[in-house]
Amino acid sequence: MEDMQEAQELREEQQEESAAEGCREETTEETVETTETLNEEPGEEEPQEAEEAQAEEEEKEAESGKSFFKKKKKEDKKDLRIAELEDRVKRQLAEFENFRNRTEKEKSHMYEVGAKEVIEKILPVVDNFERGLAAVPEDKKTDPFAEGMDKIYKQLMTTLADLGVKPIEAVGQEFDPNFHNAVMHVEDEEVGENTVAEEFQKGYLYHESVIRHSMVKVAN
Repeated sequence: MEDMQEAQELREEQQEESAAEGCREETTEETVETTETLNEEPGEEEPQEAEEAQAEEEEKEAESGKSFFKKKKKEDKKDLRIAELEDRVKRQLAEFENFRNRTEKEKSHMYEVGAKEVIEKILPVVDNFERGLAAVPEDKKTDPFAEGMDKIYKQLMTTLADLGVKPIEAVGQEFDPNFHNAVMHVEDEEVGENTVAEEFQKGYLYHESVIRHSMVKVAN
């Protein structure tokens, strides 16, 4: 009986020692874990992540700045191109306006030259009408033929007047080389000096431009 009691006591002592060793091991592991946790630097990863985030932000800002400057550069080129095209259009419009004005002047000048040439060819016909009517005797002026000639002459002169043709005044006017062509000089006390005494051939104007000078005799 005593042997059994001693064996029982030994087993209980062994169990107590095993439990104590288990507690010591758990305490040691917890102590090691706690020490490792305390030895770790809690703020080491966070600054690194913050630096990476800041670097990403700076890279994005740099890319954004580059794209902005590229866009601005493209806009500047576009504005320059638009200004160049506007200047070109303005120049072309000005050139066209000058061309149109020059064309109008040339056309007007050509029309005037053509009209003068036609009128110059008609004036000898007018001269012949006047000579024919001047040669009709006084007692024949009432004849139908003479009256018909006179009406045709008046109609012709009216048409020329509507076109801007009018005779130059000569007899009794002061001699003007711009309108008169002196072919003879005469001493005449009744007529003032340098005055047209007689007209041999009528001169005509076309819109204030001389078509033909008056052929006159001037008193000295």
